[in-house]
Amino acid sequence: MLITIIVFIVMLSILVFVHELGHFYAARKFGIRVDEFGLGIPPRAVGARLEKDFSENGPAGKKRWRWIWGNKKLEENKPTVYSLNWLPIGGFVKIKGENGEAPAEPDSFSFQSVPKRILVLASGVLMNFLLCMALLMIGYGIGIPTSGPTDAAAIAVTPVKIQVVGLIDKMPAKEAGVRLGDVITKADGRNFKNIKDLQSYLAGKKDSEVSFDFSRGRETVSKKIKIQGYQGNIGIGVALSETQIIRYPWYLAIWYGFKMTFLWLAFIFAALFTVLKNLIFGVPVGMEVTGPVGIAVMTGEAARMGISYLLQFVALISLNLAIINILPFPALDGGRILFLLIEKIRGRAIKQKWENLAHNIGFILLIGLVLVVTYKDVLRYGGRIAGVFKHLIGM
Repeated sequence: MLITIIVFIVMLSILVFVHELGHFYAARKFGIRVDEFGLGIPPRAVGARLEKDFSENGPAGKKRWRWIWGNKKLEENKPTVYSLNWLPIGGFVKIKGENGEAPAEPDSFSFQSVPKRILVLASGVLMNFLLCMALLMIGYGIGIPTSGPTDAAAIAVTPVKIQVVGLIDKMPAKEAGVRLGDVITKADGRNFKNIKDLQSYLAGKKDSEVSFDFSRGRETVSKKIKIQGYQGNIGIGVALSETQIIRYPWYLAIWYGFKMTFLWLAFIFAALFTVLKNLIFGVPVGMEVTGPVGIAVMTGEAARMGISYLLQFVALISLNLAIINILPFPALDGGRILFLLIEKIRGRAIKQKWENLAHNIGFILLIGLVLVVTYKDVLRYGGRIAGVFKHLIGM
């Protein structure tokens, strides 16, 4: 729906803005000129820079904001322009000398030492990491979804819910339109306190239809689903988890947010290692890759489930963005850092034209990957996307 699109744009803009803010702050800290810091993708709608008002008070006059309308070329050697651009997704920062220009000028990125340039490049990744940590700290303070046992300090915000956390392809639940995050509230009009009791009930209903009530955000969805066997189990083809929203006192929320960020970090790196190992040895990867369309759909689902779920989801995406950006692949921050490390080891930089070529090829490959993944997302979520457009045009 329209709300899903808006929430996705806001989430993506926050993640990219925070990332670029890291580059901006580090560059300014090292005395590197930043020509423009923009919210959204050009062309520029409006910008502003803070400069001295020479006409009124002379060289030592007060500073004032000067507005810049439209996408006209910026003057050189002027203060940073803070801009709002027409496509309201993400953001960018233009740093002087970021592509090797002006290597002899002290306020240029290319003039700086290798460690300083690495810090400027890594600062965006660090900011996304810190954003994940901050969101988790807030989440643990106001209430965050969790499963499994909790410690004595946890304060329950909601009762335990039986929630769908996985769906098996070509099984009744997925065919019936059950979604990840749905909560089973009733089966044949009965309430169940835990998964074990529900599974015991369903075991006696093989080959029969059971009427389920699911809680999906603020709405209740009823579906009749056939119970069948699958790999020795009897059910509807879902993975279930007993979840509830818990919170902690503020001082423990800080600790849990800190700890969980590093646990997630270890888990994601372990998953990446497994994927790479499987690719090298020709083993099926065994996991789906989701692109912008899939993330947009999942963002909408998280938003419908409540602010606690959305906070946790945005924190996870922020951490994933940090990890992807630090990978040593051309066009990513990690790829640029790799070239700087090679420069440090060799004692001289690789020719700028070859480095630019590598980054351009890397960028093309990344765009190609995004297009392929987006195509698969459209096939997977096509029905929901069509529903969004029908809603937008009032069909």
